[in-house]
Amino acid sequence: MRAAVLLFPGLNRESDVMRALEMASGVKPTLVWHAETDLPAGTDLVVVPGGFSYGDYLRCGAIAGRANIMDSVRRHAERGGLVLGICNGFQILCESGLLPGVLMRNKDLKFVCRMQHLRVERNDTAFANQYAKGQVIKVCVAHGEGNYVVDAETLDRLEGEGRVAFRYCDSQGVVGGEANCNGSVNDIAGVYSSRFNVLGMMPHPENLIERIMGGVDGRGLFDSLVKAPARAA
Repeated sequence: MRAAVLLFPGLNRESDVMRALEMASGVKPTLVWHAETDLPAGTDLVVVPGGFSYGDYLRCGAIAGRANIMDSVRRHAERGGLVLGICNGFQILCESGLLPGVLMRNKDLKFVCRMQHLRVERNDTAFANQYAKGQVIKVCVAHGEGNYVVDAETLDRLEGEGRVAFRYCDSQGVVGGEANCNGSVNDIAGVYSSRFNVLGMMPHPENLIERIMGGVDGRGLFDSLVKAPARAA
């Protein structure tokens, strides 16, 4: 699997993502600066990691979503290539039009940083084939603007098409209440594009890939990507 990890000013999770990908695939990803106009030839997967692109000025992800490299990312997705956005990367994918919705301030208007359980809503995608449907996994969250908001019509479409990837839940898989760390509509922690080749999620699976860090549940996502067939032309 040939992966490209994007780097914008202010991002700080690119090394974690690159380590997770290399551990899963044995192949070191390519780091791509935001001012580039093309992805490396033969790229299968593009990852937009977390952090604070451009200091989260204007609106989280809004400036990065209009960067030169995002035109190439959109073309990559249009031809079926895989794209993963994590935390600020999720915000960037929404702002760039690759995913619907927007990420707003958390319900309590405070930055949240904690371990978090997620329920895997489906496992027949390139991002989740190493999990079981309904499996409860433990990763972590670290964000101030993770409250996923979308209009009612789009929400109905996301739910009807099975495009919710993960939901916030407790350790038993029960959603709602205090298990929802930011107030996201329908407890949504991650969503897919209409072709299921683009995934945006607020939690950080890349930080839970080694037991010394407190768990390995995040490893399943990267193992899934390695098992997925290449889609890019």
